[in-house]
Amino acid sequence: MTPPPRRRRSGASGATPSHSFPRRGEIRRAQAITTYGVGSLIAVDHESFVVSGLDEADRSWRPDESPRIYERRLARLLDVDHFRLPPASDDTSKDGLRVRRFPLMHSCPECNELQHHRDFNPPAGRSVCGTCEVDLVPSRFVVACEAGHLGEFPYWQWVHRSSDRGSTTVGKCGGKLRLRTSGRTSSLRSILVSCTCGRAPEVSMEGSFRRKALKDLGLKCRGHRPWLGTSAADQECGLPLRTLQRGSSSVWQPVLKSALSIPPWSNSREDPLAGHWEKLRKYETREAVEIYLDAVFTEGAWPLSLDEVMTLLAAEREEDPSDGEPATFDHRYRALRNKEYERLRSGNDESEHSRDEQFVCETPLGDQSVLDPLGVTGPMLVKKLREVRALKAFTRLVDAESTTDAKEMPLSDKPLRWLPAMEVRGEGVFLQLDEERLGTWEKTFAVAARVERMRTAHQRVLDQRADDPSRAVPSPATPRMVLLHTLAHVLVTEWSLEAGYPAASLRERLYAADDMAGVLIYTATSDSAGSLGGLVAQGEPDLLGRTVCSAVRRAEWCSSDPLCMETEVSATGTNLAACHACVMLPETSCEHNNILLDRALLVGTPDEPAVGFFQRVLAG
Repeated sequence: MTPPPRRRRSGASGATPSHSFPRRGEIRRAQAITTYGVGSLIAVDHESFVVSGLDEADRSWRPDESPRIYERRLARLLDVDHFRLPPASDDTSKDGLRVRRFPLMHSCPECNELQHHRDFNPPAGRSVCGTCEVDLVPSRFVVACEAGHLGEFPYWQWVHRSSDRGSTTVGKCGGKLRLRTSGRTSSLRSILVSCTCGRAPEVSMEGSFRRKALKDLGLKCRGHRPWLGTSAADQECGLPLRTLQRGSSSVWQPVLKSALSIPPWSNSREDPLAGHWEKLRKYETREAVEIYLDAVFTEGAWPLSLDEVMTLLAAEREEDPSDGEPATFDHRYRALRNKEYERLRSGNDESEHSRDEQFVCETPLGDQSVLDPLGVTGPMLVKKLREVRALKAFTRLVDAESTTDAKEMPLSDKPLRWLPAMEVRGEGVFLQLDEERLGTWEKTFAVAARVERMRTAHQRVLDQRADDPSRAVPSPATPRMVLLHTLAHVLVTEWSLEAGYPAASLRERLYAADDMAGVLIYTATSDSAGSLGGLVAQGEPDLLGRTVCSAVRRAEWCSSDPLCMETEVSATGTNLAACHACVMLPETSCEHNNILLDRALLVGTPDEPAVGFFQRVLAG
């Protein structure tokens, strides 16, 4: 990671200035998408920084360290031309992610002064008190709003709230702020802030996290975006501010979107046409497409044949919304998933494989009839797959899964034609549930009533987080969705125990809709755990049948039972019989943040065993 420069020096020609960048720590490339993306806060030793926006990335991200990634289906969904892998941050890299110091308010543990970092007069490249020569401590507290803005905690207003209620003129008293810890407890009551002006008493930070604490001071969000630097003008926002701890997960949550590379887009030969597809889509005839390609590429240098280009155009138009269907982002994302589901069901035979093929999905050789008593059907061995995950935006205070576009903060001040992304190459197992048996089960009154309790609770949470409840994101909870979600979790747990895979190295991908009932479990990491080669072997019918039986029987009992199974409601009501001792997974493995889970839908309950889809397995 590279903070903004403190000084400049002349370039080799003396005309173009170049920067001298101090290096602060390092992160993995995957973390630049999932944990420390644009706008997030990162602690390095005793310092704190915010990851800078992408406006300068075209110049600072070197092409050799930040190569382009192409995935047309995902690029079209997100309205970009391509993606870029975040730059490396190891010792051999020439550059890295740019960061800016934030928060700027620091305190000295020796003299207890609380002020702007520069007012301590630290030596160049160091974060120490110029008087005491001890490491400065970044403010533990920041403020944020649901629109994604981020700011400094208003210490001055907090101290003077009794004498200058509603005032926003910082420092007019002429005194200096001080911060100390009494050491009596570890609570906010022991963090004391005072001002040397003497007009206000020493106050603690207790109460600063109340939802209306800053509103009572007359403070509203002024639209600060420190990750974009001083050149970014503040936006008038006016939303209520909330106090957060600097390291809280609510400070930054990524909005990630992903897609599998499936035929005919999965051999990378179409990459040279990236940026041309929107223009090619305007032409309906082969002759018009041929004229365009002749104008763009030199004679005989087409990356694809005309037939291949027409096939790709036809495949793209298949994902267009049908007449009368709204062309919303959610509908287009659903169309993307539908195509993946169709391809996973149909697979591609070995005869169809080319050397560059990135998607290999084959039918297992074993007898699939052994799975019929389990209600499982259509297993497929995904021997080779490629997934591209892109960072679309980020949110603060609001769960990224429940947000709307209005609460998503873009990664740059000006629109860009690319987004940061990472690609994962691995393998997986795809399976479906028998539609006839599933249709009968999900219409059972006890099943529908149990899932309706979860859906109602989840919808209530979504409504509370939405500015306008009428525009809240609808809950995806349905009997088949919750069943598939819970089944995926128990399979991941089973394979982590029996096949040697860490649970965090496996990931679920759910296909749950009126016309879909499938789940893909695949390796979700690009390190050695993602290429062990053993996951595909788990998809052979005999072994898969034993795995499903073992996973379901393991889910029958939880170390927290009977409390776990008999619970009427979880913390938010979005889970029923599910806890960290039974079906919950690492967050990197779950598509829905460990909500909408209920193992009773797998195994039943003591009072209502019929609600379990796999009850026959347990009874047999």
